[in-house]
Amino acid sequence: MQVKQGDNVTPIDSSILPVGIRSRFVENINGLRMHVLEAGFESKDRPCVLLLHGFPELAYSWRKVMPQLAAAGYHVIAPDQRGYGRTTGWDSDYDGDLGSFRLLNLVRDALGLLSAFGYRSADAVVGHDFGSSVAAWCALVRPDVFRSVALMSAPFSGPPPLPFNTADAPTLPKPEDPIHRELAALSRPREHYQRYYSKREANADMQHAPQGVHDFLRAYYHHKSADWPGNKPYPLQGWVASELAKLPTYYVMDLGKTMAETVAEEMPDATQIAACTWLPDKELSFYAGEYARTGFQGGLQWYRCGTSGAFTAEYETWSSRTIDVPSCFISGRQDWGIYQRPGAIEAMQTTACTDMRSVHLIDRAGHWLQQERPDEVSRLLLAFFRDASDPHG
Repeated sequence: MQVKQGDNVTPIDSSILPVGIRSRFVENINGLRMHVLEAGFESKDRPCVLLLHGFPELAYSWRKVMPQLAAAGYHVIAPDQRGYGRTTGWDSDYDGDLGSFRLLNLVRDALGLLSAFGYRSADAVVGHDFGSSVAAWCALVRPDVFRSVALMSAPFSGPPPLPFNTADAPTLPKPEDPIHRELAALSRPREHYQRYYSKREANADMQHAPQGVHDFLRAYYHHKSADWPGNKPYPLQGWVASELAKLPTYYVMDLGKTMAETVAEEMPDATQIAACTWLPDKELSFYAGEYARTGFQGGLQWYRCGTSGAFTAEYETWSSRTIDVPSCFISGRQDWGIYQRPGAIEAMQTTACTDMRSVHLIDRAGHWLQQERPDEVSRLLLAFFRDASDPHG
């Protein structure tokens, strides 16, 4: 079935958007009616920047950055990606078309959106969280279109390798990753969040959280922000259970607990909520309203594409391919996402990207850095755009 958002989904009321941002729909984007936020649309012939959000966010997560990029002369486009928000045409059924959420189809969505706006290329594609993976694959697959890439919070370590030098070796099945079994066998049994997100019940656990969607998201966003005092990340020594168990529970959960139960233990009190200027309740209410309406399954399908392994062979087509356009990485210094996959940030800088111009860790920012520290993010992005467009860079 198609997601039940109704035929009367309307643009976002301008009263809850910063001045200079408009909400609109673009039809026939790879089967979608895509909702986008747009800034810098007042004049033609501006260079284009595409902003791709992650989970559980929306195009709305870029609201504080978009006016600053537009003021610098860019046409800024931020879609609700497939599975999210006011974009419709995607399959919300757990047993539906999982393949439509695979990374290469998300790249196709981005290409279609640029083309619909009349662009043969974008000066930059910027991705945050899971949007970082989409942005990385955009630059990997179509460097002629996406002329630079800024990755935020989630490092990209490259496409999966093809089996090599196996013609005269016995054929062996790919070994199963033992990490989930090992996590469950710890004295404090644990479960990786992506495995949990791949379960049938995960969507209902969150959409119908006992505390309500609003308080679930408040706790979730707080837990992964610089406001939570436990976010003091450091590199892990390997992809082994004893190391992964050091991650906060939003990444490595207690086995048997839902995500709603997990983050409820870190729910901020009234004083902390009042002090959260980067996400006041009025803005959080927009997220809560959208996710209460659509559920979370669209975003969870992205995780299932990865954990299923069903599309690995397709991704292996780009085995050993590198991102050769100018690239940068920006993250919050208090973001465990930098290290949740041991070795990824090092691989990104040494093998996956051949023209990485800079790596920035913003202090007093956690996972939601474009909301927690928008001015610093905007400054770094604009500096990168200028550098990337410099032929002598």
